[in-house]
Amino acid sequence: MFYHFIIFATFETEYIMNFVEELRWRGMLHDIMPGTEELLNKGMVSGYIGFDPTADSLHVGSLAQIMSLIHFQRAGHRPFALVGGATGMVGDPSGKSAERNLLSEEALQHNLDGIKNQLEKFLDFDCGANSAQMVNNYDWFKNFTFLNFIRDVGKHITVNYMMAKDSVKNRINGDTGMSFTEFTYQLVQGYDFYYLWKNHNCVLQMGGSDQWGNIVTGTELIRRKDAGEAYALTTQLIKKSDGSKFGKTEGGNIWLDPEKTSPYKFYQFWLNTSDEDAKSYIRIFTLFDQQTIEGLEAEQDAAPHLRVLQKALAKDITIRVHGETEYEKAIKSSEFLFGNIAIDFLGELNDAEVLALFDGVPNYTINLNDLQQGLNVIDLLAANTSVFPSKGEAKKMVQGGGVAINKVKTASADDIYRQDALINGKYLVAQKGKKNYFLIIAE
Repeated sequence: MFYHFIIFATFETEYIMNFVEELRWRGMLHDIMPGTEELLNKGMVSGYIGFDPTADSLHVGSLAQIMSLIHFQRAGHRPFALVGGATGMVGDPSGKSAERNLLSEEALQHNLDGIKNQLEKFLDFDCGANSAQMVNNYDWFKNFTFLNFIRDVGKHITVNYMMAKDSVKNRINGDTGMSFTEFTYQLVQGYDFYYLWKNHNCVLQMGGSDQWGNIVTGTELIRRKDAGEAYALTTQLIKKSDGSKFGKTEGGNIWLDPEKTSPYKFYQFWLNTSDEDAKSYIRIFTLFDQQTIEGLEAEQDAAPHLRVLQKALAKDITIRVHGETEYEKAIKSSEFLFGNIAIDFLGELNDAEVLALFDGVPNYTINLNDLQQGLNVIDLLAANTSVFPSKGEAKKMVQGGGVAINKVKTASADDIYRQDALINGKYLVAQKGKKNYFLIIAE
């Protein structure tokens, strides 16, 4: 996917903070061309970052670039969010080992709408001179014919120059090779830079460090085509300390869309961050100032078992992505499973949220009709489900006080459960001991 900024050089108001310095102390800055910081320190500039619309939601891997836009606006500059309606049809080969599936215009538009709705949660689109704005590179590519493109753009960049890029060499030397479509991607993205430089006086492009090659192609196109001058800046790629890919779990991507990743799972993703990663993530993904972060780090070092950094990180990001109400619900969900929140809490959740809460917990489906006559606890847990491997083991555990249904200890092996015991008319929650949960779904 591509993430890139282009800065519109319009100097009107004084900035609140030094944007580059903000990235630097947070550990986000990677490379910067000479003169770039001086350009940004002259006053307000407008800039954009590009988001690849391969899905109708962004995921946490996009958050680092979103945070860059947020800091950019907080520094008094004007952020532009570019959704790559055109480049999304081609596919960025950077860091990829296989060809991307191309999307239809209809699918792309659906994805663009979803991304726009999410970005509006982070950026202020109505705050005066530095209000955020969204643009789509499809607008300047839709009427650009192939012949015009190879005449006006392709002739200025040599094949030798394009072949020297790591993203191209890695794919050509790999098992799958590289299509002409992906080979031309750097020209397409480079033309974004040229078009905005030409029409809006854009002089700087910024993105993740894996985008350096594409960014430099844009600066070269500007230089070779119009003898213009342009600049580049890149940010660090986010990595986990154990070497695994950031933003992915065994269940796949962690999305910003609550329909794809529940707020509870989203909260748990950040809460389960390792101590080492939490120290870098709290700088990258929150808006806490340096003094606040250093204070939290001191608390963490003094009492690591309290997981102060993880809790502050998870709270801040969950609230900004999903809101205060969903954060409180995520907290209650955690306390439900690991604390003393009553079973009534499940009544506050819809089916999707209940299933998300018990994701990874063994679940069983029983026939709703079986509960009309009533099921004794032994049959429920050892015959109609497999919570226990045998009725004998179930009976022994019940008699020992180690079984609970809906957080109430089962008093006797003769206890009967009927439809009126179902939570939300559908669920029973069984516990074997304190920490072993089982979800029983009646259908």
